Amino acid sequence: MKTINVNKLKSVGCEVKIVVADWFAKLNNKMDTDMKKIRVVGEYMIKIWKAAGMKLENVEFLWSFDEINKRAHEYWHMADICQLGMDQRKVNVLAREYYDVIKRKNKPIILSHHMLPGLLQGQEKMSKFDSSSAVFMEDEESKIKKAYYPPRIIEGNTCLEYIKYIVFPWFNEFKVERKMENGGTRVLTLMKNLLWIMQKVTCILLKSALSHALNKILQPVRDHFETDKDAKDLLKKVKLLAGLQSYKMMQELLNKL
Repeated sequence: MKTINVNKLKSVGCEVKIVVADWFAKLNNKMDTDMKKIRVVGEYMIKIWKAAGMKLENVEFLWSFDEINKRAHEYWHMADICQLGMDQRKVNVLAREYYDVIKRKNKPIILSHHMLPGLLQGQEKMSKFDSSSAVFMEDEESKIKKAYYPPRIIEGNTCLEYIKYIVFPWFNEFKVERKMENGGTRVLTLMKNLLWIMQKVTCILLKSALSHALNKILQPVRDHFETDKDAKDLLKKVKLLAGLQSYKMMQELLNKL
């Protein structure tokens, strides 16, 4: 969604500064609070956004640790608009209230994006720390087959959320391929066609169409990390760090038993 949101802002003339949250990762004890390791993961995220098609003209990547240290006496002077997820709305409200305390005008506009639910039932928010809840670059179509899709229910329907907030903004359409005897291929261009989806398309067909669309988005990213030497080396480092992190978490859990 980061690429989609940034490209939307760019399309209306915004200059975008993406502040990578390395300082907050350290505060939350990620990667053993080792800033070098955290930066490796941050660089990996930046490469993914670029490979996914983020329009980079007038887009600048900053590190929160550096910005806080360089500008400790200032208060995010560079932002007219703060673009974060709905899960950060309380922080955004606090930021605007703080402007009153320090007697500054021109409070930042808060632009909150929708939060995707996890793939499985009961997962309120997708999390990169829970592999069952999110779609990653290397994931196969089988993962979407397990996604939550309650028949004829729109509210909280994970598959429909992905169609609405990922597929439609990316392609401006959602294609469902069917055999001619079953009505033929149907290309939907409006989300109001949701009712048709719910009534006419089986769970298996819808998930297959969703998997195909997500793969079209992810394949250029996979190709980049397969063919670009720097990206390939970075991916190896991230996988190594992820493996070490998982091992340490397992050891900590065993020690508590």
